[in-house]
Amino acid sequence: MVNLVMIFSPQSKVWIYQSSRQFTTTEAEEIQGKLNAFTAQWKAHGHQLNAKAELPYRFFIVLIVDQDAASATGCSIDASVRVIKEIENTYGVDLFNRFNMAYKIDGEVHVNSKEDFETLITIKKITPQTIVFNNLVQTLEEYEQKWEVAIADSWHSSIFAEQLNA
Repeated sequence: MVNLVMIFSPQSKVWIYQSSRQFTTTEAEEIQGKLNAFTAQWKAHGHQLNAKAELPYRFFIVLIVDQDAASATGCSIDASVRVIKEIENTYGVDLFNRFNMAYKIDGEVHVNSKEDFETLITIKKITPQTIVFNNLVQTLEEYEQKWEVAIADSWHSSIFAEQLNA
């Protein structure tokens, strides 16, 4: 992953959409093309947004807006959501289900339902050291420092405390 703090303000706004499955290489290339076209013309009240889109691990869509240049507004955010919904419909994925949990095992990203994730904790396939994705990060700085964290250091630990401590 490129260190975007060199290009964008650390306080740039970040939105993360997690896919219910990994995009194929071809899908990821097509989606990146759509997102590049969108961010190149993304405006807020007539002002061009300094924006970028990434597809880390081919599981996530990350939109970044450097608000030092111009801030995203309600209408511009709505425009981004329309693009995400279009991608969702075109590729048959769910990008808005916040109950899907993403994590890494042996460096490979997996996504499961909350229930299956809970089962994996119970059978100790997921431990407090397992890396999870904190899609609630708000800024570029948080994204680069706190997006991939051990479950023990994330909000997940409070939700699944009983299973993790069993």
